[in-house]
Amino acid sequence: MKPLETLFSISDNSSLMRKYKGKSKTRKLCLCLQSIFPILDWGRYYTIRNLRGDFIAGLTTASLCIPQDIAYAKLANLDPHHALYASFVTPLVYAAMGSSRDIAIGPAAVVSLLLGAMLSHDIRDYKSHEYLRLAFTATFFAGVTQLALGVLRLGFLIDFLSDAAIVGFMSGAAIIISLQQLKGLLGIPHFTKKTDVISGIGSVKSVIVHHEGKKHKKLFWVAAIAPMTCVIVSTICVYITRADEKGVSTIKHIKGGLNSVSANEIFFRGKYVVRGFRIGAVAGIVALTEAVSIGRTFAAMKHYTLDGNKEMVAMGTMNIVGSLTSCFVATGSFSRSAVNNMAGCETAASNIVLSIVVLLVLTLFTPVFKYTPNAVLSSIIIAATTNLVNINAVIMIWKIDKFDFMACMGAFFGVIFINLEYALIIAVSISFVKILFRVTWPKVVVLGKIPGTSIYRNIEQYPKAFQITAMLILRVDSPIYFTNCNFVKDRILRWLRYENEERAECELAEIEYVVVDMSAVSDIDSSGIRSFERLYHSLEKIHVQLVLANVGKIVMEKLQESKLTELIGRDKIFLSVAGAVITYGPKREEL
Repeated sequence: MKPLETLFSISDNSSLMRKYKGKSKTRKLCLCLQSIFPILDWGRYYTIRNLRGDFIAGLTTASLCIPQDIAYAKLANLDPHHALYASFVTPLVYAAMGSSRDIAIGPAAVVSLLLGAMLSHDIRDYKSHEYLRLAFTATFFAGVTQLALGVLRLGFLIDFLSDAAIVGFMSGAAIIISLQQLKGLLGIPHFTKKTDVISGIGSVKSVIVHHEGKKHKKLFWVAAIAPMTCVIVSTICVYITRADEKGVSTIKHIKGGLNSVSANEIFFRGKYVVRGFRIGAVAGIVALTEAVSIGRTFAAMKHYTLDGNKEMVAMGTMNIVGSLTSCFVATGSFSRSAVNNMAGCETAASNIVLSIVVLLVLTLFTPVFKYTPNAVLSSIIIAATTNLVNINAVIMIWKIDKFDFMACMGAFFGVIFINLEYALIIAVSISFVKILFRVTWPKVVVLGKIPGTSIYRNIEQYPKAFQITAMLILRVDSPIYFTNCNFVKDRILRWLRYENEERAECELAEIEYVVVDMSAVSDIDSSGIRSFERLYHSLEKIHVQLVLANVGKIVMEKLQESKLTELIGRDKIFLSVAGAVITYGPKREEL
C-alpha cells in the first residue's frame, strides 16, 4: 500500500512535467484533477485507522471551535451564525484542495479583529446591512487576492512579512483583543471600538490580568473542551436562575439552519468596491501568512512538504466560496490546528468531521445558545489570545538580529498605538529597509589561511587564520548589483589602504595581489561589471594586480560576455583561493 505520508509531498515544476510526460489525455486529466484536488489522490488510500484518527481530531477540534466562532464573530462585529457558517463551508473546500493534514480551518482571532476594525472604519454602524455587504465583499476580495498570489506563484511576497514582524503583530493584537473583551467580561456598557491600547485603557480604569501557566501536553483535551464546557455550564446556570432577566448580558439569538446565498450581497460596483478590495487584500494577506506559517510548522514536525502556492489557491478558493455563502474571512487558526494535531489527525478529512459537527449545531442546537453569557465568550477570546504573546520569541529575536527586533517592535507598537493596518505597513517597511540595507552595504571580509589546511576563512571568526605575505584575500558576501557595486569597489580599496598601512608599521611587504573570493557572489549585473573594470584600473595605477577566485557559472558567463576576463587576464581567474595562493604567493606558503 502506498504510504499516506508521501501523498502530501508536493513536487516541484520539473517533477510535475515528468509526471505528465508520455501519459494519455485521460490520464493527464486525472493527474491534473489530483493536483488541484489532492483529496482525489490521498483519498484512494484512506483507511479505517485514518478515519478513527480524523474523527476524534475533528470532534475534539469542533468542541473548541464552536464557542470560539461565536466569540470571534464579536471581533468582526458580525452575528455569530456567520462565523459558524465559515466553519461549515470553508473546511469542506480546504479538505478537498489543501495540502496540509494538520491545519484546522475557520475564523481566527487576529483576522477577525483586523476585519472588524477596517470595516467599522468605513461604515460606523456595524448593525447596518451595508456593513454586512462590505464584509462579504472584503471576504470575496481576500479570496481573490489569495488565489491570484497562488496562481501567479507570487507566494514570496508574503515573506516580506517576516516571522519577527508576525510575532510583534500577533502580540500587539492579543493585547488589543484582550482589552476589547473587557467590555463583555466586566459588563462595561460604553466601550471604545478603536483598536489602539490608549482607547482601550481609557475605557477601563484598572485592569488585572492573570494567566495560569502551561498545561501538560497529554492533557491537551482538557484545554480543548474547556471553552465548550464553560459555555454549557454557564448557559445552564443562566437558564435555571433566569439571570438574563436580572441584567446578565447573553447572546439572545443565533440564526440556525444552512447558509443563505450571499452572491447578490457583494458590492461589484459603487464606492464600496475599492474599499472592499483594500480591506480584503490586507485581511487576505494576513490570513494567508498565518495559515502558511502554521502549515509549515506542522509539516516540519511530521516530515512532509507543503506547497505554499497550492495553499494559497486552496485558501483563496475557500474564501471566495465562503463570501458567496454568508461567511467572512477564514484561515488556519493556530489554537484549533494545535488541538487538531495533538488529537491525532491523519489527513485533511478531520476538517470534514469538523464541518459536519458544526452543521449539526447549526441545524439542531442554536436555540440553546440563547442563554449563553457574553462574559463567557469574552473570557474564551482572552484565553485564546494570551498564547499569541510570545516573550521567548521576542528575546530570541533580540539576540539573533537587531533589525528583526526593530520589525517586531514596529509591528507591536504600531498595533498598540496606531492601528492594525498601519502596523502591517510599518513592519513590511522595516523588513524592506533591512533588505535594502543588506543588499546595498554587503559584507566584504578579509580571509586568512587556517594553519595546516588549504582552507581560507574570515580572520575575525578564526583568529588563528593568518594572512599571506604580499597578498590581500577578500570575500564579497552578496550578489553585486547597481545598488552595491560602488560600495564593494570602495570597500575593497579601503581594505587595501588599511592593510598596507598595518603591514608597513610591522615592516612587512606591500600588497601586490588582491584576491577576491567570489563564492558568495551568485549574480552580477552590468553596473557590477563596470565597477570591477574601474577597480582593475585603480589597482593597476598603484601596481597591484586583481585576481578572482571561486567564480560561479552565471557570473563567469557574464564576465566572458563583457570581455572582463580578457581585461583581467584568464591567468588571474582561479577555481579556488588556494590555487591563486599557490600561483602568486610566496614559495614557503605553497599548499
